[in-house]
Parts: sequence; structure tokens; C-alpha cells
Amino acid sequence: MSKFRNTHVSTKIENRAGGEAFAQSPKLELVSLLLTSFVADQYYRTASEQLDKLTELVGTIKDKKFIGQSAVYARQEFGMRSITHALIGELVKVVKGEQWTKNAVEKTVHRPDDMLEMLGYYKSKYGKPIPNSLKKGLTSALNKFDEYQIAKYRGSKSSMKMVDLVNLLHPKVKKELQDTIKKLMKNELKSKDTWEVKQTQAGQAVKDIKDEKEKKEKLAELKKQNWEQLFKEKKLGYFALLRNLRNILEQAPDLIDDVVKELQNKNRIEKSLVLPFRFNTAIQEIKKVSFDKSRDIVESLGKALEISLSNVPKFDGKTLVVLDESGSMDGKPIEIGSIFASVLYKTNNADLMSFSEDARYRTLNPSDSALTIADTLQRDSVSRGTSFHSIFQKADKKYDRIIILSDMQGWIDYDTPTQSFADYKKRTGANPFIYSFDLQGYGDMQFPEKQVFCIAGFSDKIFDVIKLLEQDKNALIKEIEKVEL
Repeated sequence: MSKFRNTHVSTKIENRAGGEAFAQSPKLELVSLLLTSFVADQYYRTASEQLDKLTELVGTIKDKKFIGQSAVYARQEFGMRSITHALIGELVKVVKGEQWTKNAVEKTVHRPDDMLEMLGYYKSKYGKPIPNSLKKGLTSALNKFDEYQIAKYRGSKSSMKMVDLVNLLHPKVKKELQDTIKKLMKNELKSKDTWEVKQTQAGQAVKDIKDEKEKKEKLAELKKQNWEQLFKEKKLGYFALLRNLRNILEQAPDLIDDVVKELQNKNRIEKSLVLPFRFNTAIQEIKKVSFDKSRDIVESLGKALEISLSNVPKFDGKTLVVLDESGSMDGKPIEIGSIFASVLYKTNNADLMSFSEDARYRTLNPSDSALTIADTLQRDSVSRGTSFHSIFQKADKKYDRIIILSDMQGWIDYDTPTQSFADYKKRTGANPFIYSFDLQGYGDMQFPEKQVFCIAGFSDKIFDVIKLLEQDKNALIKEIEKVEL
């Protein structure tokens, strides 16, 4: 996920760490928030603050169509879910009478449960009536799905269910779905071939067996059969496969050789919209257990990660990759940052640096896997304060570009590193592009210079746009504006 901007901005503000920063334009701040937020509490900002900021930005940005395009782009290209649901809810609240709004709703729906989340967000915040654009967009989206998909995501255990959506919208559905909707409304529509249903049915099938040993053996056999059926009939989605690797290792070990191959299916990886750091999350789960083929799964996940980042470009010239290892980066930010740092380090003529209160060059083996390099960076992180000045004070070579992976929350040496950057350029004769990679989307940045861009997000596609930025300063904005509504 990505947010870029030509950062020729002079408005100084104070960031969440108490340090000086520069404000972004509302449009760029929206993209930064949209492409980095999982609507979960962050080190310097709660989930509710993120949603409040989203609402504020929707009100501030005059180009409302860009907001709709951004929602579609973030959901379809980068797999962002909750934040796009909220954005659609805010958009339909303020825009009336535009055909493109309905189209933005429809195109932001990637799975049936996206519809429930959008409607649930709007109804919980604004109540009734439901805007016509939301009704029409969700109706069009509903008609994209079939009975299996609607049954799978009918939301039987959530506060907003598919039956609620039908009651609120009274959608006109295509002929092929009419029987499905009738069954839904009669509570006769059931999921059949999802892993959750299959394993629940296995538990119900053995509940009357009195002998505990017999019960345990029978349950294990049923679960084994379920995994084999789901996998062989291709009814296990890629993300579901990632989530259940530990269960499959334990309950259906005979499948592992085929699972290893499927994990590396390039087509499935690309279609899944699974974010690259999810592979690392899956690996950490497998490392907690010890099964005969755990190692095979870990190796396959490592290869899958590299496939997901296979379009990392080879940049011309010399690159410096810099990872923030300060305290506010603990958790997901440094996990994501270290993965991208390792990939860039491996695939380019690059030096590697990490920084907290001070910066240090890191010399690691580029022949190691991306995950091995990432693990080393995380394990050896310093977790102190944040000084962006230290990057340019430590840098001793003439670089063509410097890529900084950080949450942008500098506070040591209160002022921004403008002078340190100028001193570096004078000392080395360099005039590098700076890519300030914002891993949290807080809405401020550290650089006001030309040839400096703020980037935010987690997708491999970001690297394509980085390369474009050296030729076109408005690459990401133009990409978003290409979205047809």
C-alpha cells in the first residue's frame, strides 16, 4: 500500500512524539492513513483517533471523487479492509446525487462480508435512512456473488448479518440469486464446504461417543478427511490456507507435500491480496510447534514471500536502505519494515543502516533469505528514541536514493533533519531521492525538500511506483486517479 507525495511543503507541526514535523496536504494524508491503517490501536494513536481523522479528511478534501477512487484502489490493489469500509461510510454520508458514488461502493466490495462491514459502519454511526448510493452500490455488489459465497459470508454470528442487509436494502437481485435470497430469509441457507463448518460438523458427529479414546480417534479421522476434501476440491482459500497451516500439519500431515507446492502458486498469491508480512506471521506460528514437516512449511512460506515481492525493481546506482528500530516501531511496524528492508537489500546495490538515537551501518549476507535478514534486524533492534539527524550524520557515501522505513515519529533534536540533510549533500556531493516510508500513516513527515517523497504501506506494488517517482513526481496520485468510477 502506498502513499506518495512531492513533499515541497513548508507548514511545520508537532508530531505525536513531540518533535517537529511537516504537515501533509489533506489528500496525501488520506492516502497515507488509508493504505496503512488496520483500524487497530497504534503506538501513538488509537483506532478511534484514526477513524476521527478519516472523517475529518473526507470533510476537508474538495475532490470527493478522489476519495472514492482511493477506497477502490486501497481495497482492490492492496487488500485494505476495515479502513476502506469506514471510508465508504463517510463518503456516502457527504456526497449525494452522484452516479460514481454508487460505483465506488460496488468496486470497493471484494468479498460479501465487505458489504456487511460497510452497512454496519454506516448504520452504527449514522443510523437511518441509508443513503441511496450505498443501497444501490451494495445491491450491485451483491449481484456479483453466487450462493456459495453468500452462504459463506452470511454473517450468522455477527451483529450485521446478510439477512439484515436484505431487510434494509430490499435489493433487486439477478434471477440466479433469487432462490438463494429466499433461502437466506427463511434461514435455510447454510455454508457447506468451508473449513469452519466442516470442523464444527466433525465435532458434532462425535459428541455422542462415550469412550474418550474412541471419540478422540474418530474426531481426528474426520478432521483429516475434511482438510483433504477441502484442499483437493480447491475450497480452501489462500488466506485460509495460511491461517490453518498449523492445523493441517497436526491433523492432515499427508497433505503437506501438496500444500508446500500450493503455497508457492504465483497466481494464487497475486489474486489473494495477502499482504507480504502475513507470511512472516504464519512462519512465527509454525515455529511455535514441532511436526515432522514444519521445516518444509517454513521454507515454502519464505519462498512464497519472495514470490509476493518478485517485482521489486533493480534501481540504478547506489541505494541506502534505512530501518527505524526505535521503541515506537515495536510490533508490526518493525516486522513489516524489516521485511521490506531485507528485500531491498537483497535485490539492489544497497547499503543497510538502522537507527534509533544513533544510526549504524549493518553488513548482513545478501545471499540469506529475506526472512533471515528480517529476523536479524528485528532481533538486534535497539528500541530507544528516534533521531533522523543521525541518518545523514552517519551516511558516508554518495547515494542516488535513500529509502527510510519508519513511523516518522522523530523527537530527539526537536527540529526536522533539514540541515543535517543539507550538510550530507554538501559533504558527499550527493543529491539523492529520499523515500520516506511511513509505516503507520500518522499524517506528518520529516522532510520538506524537493526530490523527497512520503511513502506509506505494505504491498509489493509500492516498488513499481517508487521507480516511477524518479521520473514522475505525482505517480501514486495519477495511479489512483486512473480508477474508473
